[in-house]
Amino acid sequence: MKRIYFLVIMVLQCGSLLAQDFDRVDAIIQLYPKQVESPEDLAKFIHRDFTSEAEKVRAIYGWLIHNVAYDPNEYKKFDYRFTNFRERNQKEERTRNKIIERTLQTGKAVCEGYAFVFEKLCELEGIENYIVRGDTKTQTKDIGREFQKNHMWNAVRVDGTWQLFDATWGAGKFRGKFIPEASYYYFKTPPEAFIKSHYPEMEEDTFLKRPVSFHEFTNRPLIIAPSLLPEALLSPQKGILYSNSSMNEIYFEIKATAPATIHYAYGTKKESVIFSNKEGILQFTVPVQMGDDSLIIYFDDTPVLGYKIE
Repeated sequence: MKRIYFLVIMVLQCGSLLAQDFDRVDAIIQLYPKQVESPEDLAKFIHRDFTSEAEKVRAIYGWLIHNVAYDPNEYKKFDYRFTNFRERNQKEERTRNKIIERTLQTGKAVCEGYAFVFEKLCELEGIENYIVRGDTKTQTKDIGREFQKNHMWNAVRVDGTWQLFDATWGAGKFRGKFIPEASYYYFKTPPEAFIKSHYPEMEEDTFLKRPVSFHEFTNRPLIIAPSLLPEALLSPQKGILYSNSSMNEIYFEIKATAPATIHYAYGTKKESVIFSNKEGILQFTVPVQMGDDSLIIYFDDTPVLGYKIE
């Protein structure tokens, strides 16, 4: 087995060592153990097989999204109570180490496990990084609410540039049970795309050239389509629509590639709309409807935008 492993490594290393060959990285980590005893054990593999920061971070992210399943029951495994700040600090450090070991040994975690392991492995590889705590927008009822510190992700300085990573969301989805769906969308996600769904506790951790306040973030529509950015939403720009408005229709302008069909849905029943495409700007209207709490817009039967109805 060891001989086969090293033959594979030699073949994969035949390409240019200077290029960021992530196909090579992705193939090598498939040969790693699915569980390990400690972060040091996994770091030895990564340190042996890769040299650049970009490759090492890719290996860390890739291993996590392929080998760790999201399990909300992990919240119950640790005691977060404390009586004073000294006890809190001591307990937090012990708990952090236990969460890291449990994540690696069992292949189960909540966001803390993914983020703590990511942070620790970067530390062991000498890569500057830190954990970001913040809020996320995942459904229409999140539009317009107050800040909630409900998630963790990672900021890593790769080759001199700060990048954003969320291995929890990259591993899959949770719909009553974990659905593995490994994705690299949350690997080095551009800040302009990351801000659609993630808002940090500290505004500077958005890494945006133009600052975005939490008020602006929370009041935007729910942007579901990966390719759609906030600046593409010309009208309406607010995520809350009012059913008691004097207007009978809601006017939409969206800068996007024209789909074959556009539908809307209050609840579950989808209705088609007639739209125009003027110089890359889609224009259409949706009738105002009473009695529902959300509106979803679909392009080619795929949800792209969500609005809260009040």
